[in-house]
Amino acid sequence: MRPIRTFNVTPSLPQRLEALRTLAYNLHWDWDMEMADLFRRLDADLWESSRYNPVLMLGTIGQERLNEITEDEGFLAQMDRATQRLEDYLKERPWYGKHRPNPVPGERYAYFSMEFGLTTCMPVYSGGLGVLAGDHLKSASDIGLPLVGVGLLYQEGYFAQYLNADGWQQERYPINDFYNMPLHLERDADGNEIRIEVDYPGRTVYARVWRVQVGTVPLYLLDTNIEPNSQYDQDICDRLYGGDIDMRIHQEIMLGIGGIRMLKALGIVPTAYHMNEGHSAFMALERIRVLMAEDGLSFAEALQVAQASQMFTTHTPVPAGIDLFPPDKVLHYLGHYRQCFGLGEAEFLALGRTNTGDFSAPFSMAVLAIKTATFVNGVSKLHGQVSQGMFGDLWADLPLAEVPIHAITNGVHARSCVARSTQALYDRYLGPNWSQASPGASLWERVRTIPDEELWRNHEQCRSQLVMAVRERLAKNLLERGGSTRELTEAQERLDPFVLTIGFARRFATYKRATLFLRDLDRIQKIINGNGTGRRVQFVIAGKAHPKDIPGKELIRSIIHFTRDHGLDRSIVFVPNYDIHLSRDMVAGCDVWLNTPRRPREASGTSGMKAAMNGLPNLSVLDGWWDEADYIRTGWPIGHGEDYEDSDYQDDVEANALYEILEKEVVPLFYDRDKDEIPRGWVAKMKEAIYLNTPQFNTARMVKDYANRGYFVASDRAHALAAQHYGPGKELAVWLSHLAEHWYDIRFAEIAISDATDLRVNQFLKVSTRLQLGAITPDDVQVELYRGSVAVDGEIHSGTATPMTYQGQDNQGHSLYATEVEYTSSGLQGLSLRILPQHPALSSPYDPKLILWANPEQVPIVTASSAIG
Repeated sequence: MRPIRTFNVTPSLPQRLEALRTLAYNLHWDWDMEMADLFRRLDADLWESSRYNPVLMLGTIGQERLNEITEDEGFLAQMDRATQRLEDYLKERPWYGKHRPNPVPGERYAYFSMEFGLTTCMPVYSGGLGVLAGDHLKSASDIGLPLVGVGLLYQEGYFAQYLNADGWQQERYPINDFYNMPLHLERDADGNEIRIEVDYPGRTVYARVWRVQVGTVPLYLLDTNIEPNSQYDQDICDRLYGGDIDMRIHQEIMLGIGGIRMLKALGIVPTAYHMNEGHSAFMALERIRVLMAEDGLSFAEALQVAQASQMFTTHTPVPAGIDLFPPDKVLHYLGHYRQCFGLGEAEFLALGRTNTGDFSAPFSMAVLAIKTATFVNGVSKLHGQVSQGMFGDLWADLPLAEVPIHAITNGVHARSCVARSTQALYDRYLGPNWSQASPGASLWERVRTIPDEELWRNHEQCRSQLVMAVRERLAKNLLERGGSTRELTEAQERLDPFVLTIGFARRFATYKRATLFLRDLDRIQKIINGNGTGRRVQFVIAGKAHPKDIPGKELIRSIIHFTRDHGLDRSIVFVPNYDIHLSRDMVAGCDVWLNTPRRPREASGTSGMKAAMNGLPNLSVLDGWWDEADYIRTGWPIGHGEDYEDSDYQDDVEANALYEILEKEVVPLFYDRDKDEIPRGWVAKMKEAIYLNTPQFNTARMVKDYANRGYFVASDRAHALAAQHYGPGKELAVWLSHLAEHWYDIRFAEIAISDATDLRVNQFLKVSTRLQLGAITPDDVQVELYRGSVAVDGEIHSGTATPMTYQGQDNQGHSLYATEVEYTSSGLQGLSLRILPQHPALSSPYDPKLILWANPEQVPIVTASSAIG
C-alpha cells in the first residue's frame, strides 16, 4: 500500500538535551573521543546495536531514559563541554588562515569522489579509496580549508559480507535509511527539496541533495531514488560499483555532470575542482558547456579556463583498473556535448584517448581527467613513477622522469584510526596537537619519553580488546547463518590474547596475494605452533572480494579450508564483513601489520599507515607508501624492491623471505622479555614506528600538500584567466592555436659545440644554436640543453635540462641561443637540444604537449671555440 503522504519524523528531545541533536548531525563525533563517549554513556548497548549511529540512537532511545538523563548533572556537564568544544572547533581556521593570507574572492574547493568512507553507520564506501576520501574531508576541516565534498548517496551502498558453511563469500545489501542517518536533506528558501536535472538519452533524470556535515566541511550527495524517475534511473544511486557498464556510465555522468549542476543549485562556485580518481571526469564536459553557453566562450577558450582550475589524483597502478567506455556508448550518452562543442566524433572522442589516431580505441576516464587538469598526481612516490610510465605517451618524446605527473603520498586521519586509549597516551606525553603536527616538529622527540611499561601495557589491552571483538563478530556471523551450539562455543575460543598477532586486512584481489603466507604449508604450521619453543603466532585476516571477482572469493575460501583441514581455527581467523569499526580494532590490537602485494601494483596502501600510528611495525613488500618509509627502523621489508617476470618464482622467493623474517627476527624480538615481562627491543621499534610514520603519513600533511601544490595554485591561475571577462583565457587559447599551427615549422639551422669529443670533469663546454622560428617568436619558446650519462642503449635516460640564453638574431633572421655547461662526473656523457613552449599563462611548459628535439641527422653540428653570434 503506497502512502498518500509522507512525513519525516525526528526525535523528540527534552529542551535541555537539544544539544545532542546538533552534536549527532556533525560527524565531528567520529574523531572526538569525548563526544563519542557521550553517546556511549547515553546507552552503551544501543550505541553498539545502532552501528554507532547517534541519529538512529536518539530516535529509538526510550523517553524514560531521556528524562533520567536530564537529571544527570555529570552527563549534562559532559554534554555542555562537548557542545562548547564543537562550537570552538567550527570557528577555527588555524592553518588555512595563516598560510593563505590573500585568497581569491570566494575561494572554495570542490572534491569529487565516487565513495566516501567516513564512519561505520554510513556504509557508502567500498574500501581504501573511500576511506581516504573521508579522511581528506576530516583533515580539510581540521586545518580550516574551505572545501566541499561531492558524491553519490547509495541506497544499498556496498555489500555486507558473510560466509556460508563452505567459506564462500556471500553478499547482502542492507537498505540505508537516510532519514535515520546523520544526513540533512537540502531545501530551498521555501522549504522545497533542492533537485537537479541531468539529461540521459530520451529522458531527464532527477536527483535530490543530501548533506553530511564533516566538521566544517559539507559533503553533498546526490540521490536518484525519487519519483518521477523510472526504477532503472532510481537504481543509479542504488549500489556502489554495481551493475553493468551502462550502469557505471550512468553513475559517472550523475557524479560528474550532476555534481556540477548540484553545486550551481546550491549557489556554490568553486575556485578549484579535485577529481579523486577518474570517475568524475565528465565534470569537464559540463563545465565547458556552461562556459560556452553562459559566458560566450569558444570550445578552445572554455577548455583552457576549465582546465586551469581542475586537478586529478590517480590511484590506479595498472591499466586494467581504469574505467574505459566503448566509443559508441560515449557518443550515445554524451553526443549532445559533442554537438554543443561543435566537434566531430573523432575530435570529441580524442578527449579520452591517448592515441587520437586510433579510432577504435576506448574512451578513458583517466585520460579525460589528465587532459582537462592543470595538476595531476599519483598517491606515493613509487606510484607517481608508475603513473608516469602508464600515461607518458600523452607527452610524446618527453623523458619519462619529466612527465608532469607528480606524487603526493597518501595519509590517514590520526584521530580516526588511533585507539582511544592510545590517543589519551599521546595527549598525555606529546600534547594535544600531535595529530596535526608536521614532520620535524619538536614534540615528536617526546615519543621516546613515553615509558616502555605504559606503552606496552596499553598495547596489550588493545590486543585483548581485539580478541574479544573478533570473537563477538564470529559469534554474530554464526548466529545469522544458523550455526550450531558447538560452533558458537568454538568461536569464543578463537585467538589467544597473549600470542604474537599478525594482521592482514584489505580487498581480496589476486595481486594482493592474501595467501602468500600459506605457500609452504608445513613451514607456516611450524611457525604458528612455535617451532617447538612455545613462541606461537596467530593471524587475524579480513577483507572483501568484489562480488564478481571469483578468484578473489577463492582466496577467502582457501584460507577457511586450510584452517579447518589443519586444525588451526584458533590461530588463523578470517573475520567477515570488514568495515571501518573492525579496521580500527585491528590496526590497534594486532602486533604486526602484514602486506604482500605484487610490486608495483599497490598504489599506496593506507592500512599500514594506520597500524604504524598505533605503534605496529609493518612487515611488507616494498610497494606503495612502505617503499618510501624507513622500513628498517619501523618494521621489516620483504625483499629489496625487485621486479620479477616469473610470478611463480616471485611468490616462492618472497614467501621464503617472509618465513625467514618471521623465524629469525619478528618472533624472537617479540618474545624476548625482561624481568618485567616487557619486550624492550620490540617497544623500541614501536616507538620508531610512531615517531617516524605518524607525522609523515598523515592526512594533515597530505591535505596541506594538496593545498600548497594544487588548490592555491589552481585557484590563482583560474582567477587570473577569468579576469576582464576571461580576456587572458581567450588570449591563451588563441596563442595555443597559433602555436599548434606553426610548431612543426621550427627548424634547428645549426648547432655549435666548443669541443668535439674529449672533456675533463668540471671543464666548461660552450654550446650555441641558430633557430628558424618562422611564425613563432622567441617569446613563445624556451630552448634548453639536455645532458646526462649515456646508457647502454645509447640514450640519455635521466638527464638535466639547462636553459639557453636568447642572444638576438643574425642577419639571416635566425634566432640565436647559447649556454655553457660542465660535467661533474666522468664516463660516456651526451647532450642534445630541445625546444618547449613558453607563455606566462601556462602552468607548465609541458601543458601544450609539444616538444622539439634536435635531430643529429638533419642539423649541421660544428665545432666552434665560442658561441654563435
